[in-house]
Amino acid sequence: MKISVIGCGYLGAVHAATLASMGHDVVGIDTDADKVGHLSRGFAPFFEPGLEDLLADGRDSGRLTFSTDMDRVADAEVHFLCVGTPQSKTSDLADLGYLEAATRAVGARAKAGSAVVGKSTVPVGTVHRVREWLAGADVALAWNPEFLRQGTAVKDSLVPDRLVYGVEDSDDAAGPGSAGHGTVRTLDEVYAPLLHAGVPRIVTSFATAELIKSAANAYLATKLSYINAMAELCDAAGADVTQLSAAMGLDPRIGQRYLAAGLGFGGGCLPKDIRSFRAQARELAVDSVDAWMGLVDSINVGQRGRVAALAAELCGGAVSGRRIAVLGAAFKPDTDDIRDSPALDVAVRLAGAGAHVVVTDPKAINNAWMRYPQLQFESSLAAAVEGAEIVLLLTEWPQFRALDPHDLAGRVRRPVIIDARNVLPRTEWRAAGWTVHGVGTGDAARVHVA
Repeated sequence: MKISVIGCGYLGAVHAATLASMGHDVVGIDTDADKVGHLSRGFAPFFEPGLEDLLADGRDSGRLTFSTDMDRVADAEVHFLCVGTPQSKTSDLADLGYLEAATRAVGARAKAGSAVVGKSTVPVGTVHRVREWLAGADVALAWNPEFLRQGTAVKDSLVPDRLVYGVEDSDDAAGPGSAGHGTVRTLDEVYAPLLHAGVPRIVTSFATAELIKSAANAYLATKLSYINAMAELCDAAGADVTQLSAAMGLDPRIGQRYLAAGLGFGGGCLPKDIRSFRAQARELAVDSVDAWMGLVDSINVGQRGRVAALAAELCGGAVSGRRIAVLGAAFKPDTDDIRDSPALDVAVRLAGAGAHVVVTDPKAINNAWMRYPQLQFESSLAAAVEGAEIVLLLTEWPQFRALDPHDLAGRVRRPVIIDARNVLPRTEWRAAGWTVHGVGTGDAARVHVA
């Protein structure tokens, strides 16, 4: 099929490359000429494992091209809307400005009988606005939410957990005679290799499809904030949250995934999605979801304050004038994304309290150094920790998890480390002379943050 993908950020670039790998003829459209230039040459403008191989394959096969020219979408049979929906600057709701511009541009050019398919994460009810923005274009409409995770986005696209189609009439799975039947057949053709491989397909109403991604993220955020609340309780009681979560995770009703206590979540999706979800609940007068998401968000942000306060306590009550090494700038491993990074949040808090903070990260230094002039950045881990009075492990990159505590001890001024991700073998580090504090591991002092 001939397919256009509008918006070539994390979602769009991966989606376009994946569709090309399935044999479709794909054009990715973006307004950023530099980004388009990188992608056209087979280079990803951001770090995502496996993406450049997929881009190179698409370019070499001739099935994948990128352009700033919106007129290139005119002969496409399917148009995927993959633009960003960031948090509004004036509220917790999503900013739909990019989506509106992309939709109007596609509607003005799409040929009759083609399909416009939204993938961006949006508030419930957005599809009705998308119809208005299409301005009467003779196109079918569907919503096909994405479930990509940065760091594993290529795998998540090639081997997804499920496919969700939101269509006009989801009764009887949009069977023959229903308004959405033709749209379902179109999407089945797009995703034929995945369906043949046995990936589950769920056909829903528009409203359900719009809610699924936010509801899933809200649940994952709830698990993370729940175990972080238990971590605070464990610190107060002298218990170990790593053992607690391991035992809880063996219960098949609970499971181990997303039950790891630590510094909490960040990035460009989870925080803004749960705030948008909360705002939607407030607009719909569902007070329980509003209050619930507010608590989840406050627990998550509170973890950052707890770690910063623990660092101050381990420095004798204040960090002013102290050299502190921070391991991690990206919000999670295997990405260079620093949006709402918990690691950088803690680093900025410490710098604001007068500390000399030096940050290192395997991939995110270039994205961070111009935005945070109050911090010092080092590409070399050895340079970052040299003379440090305390080390904070804030992003659990494999390189940091595999550090030799004996080697590191010879570089720092004081062998004190806060393992804010609970990933280091504490016994080995303590045997090497380190004072090690985890999050909720029972060895941290009680830290109360107003």
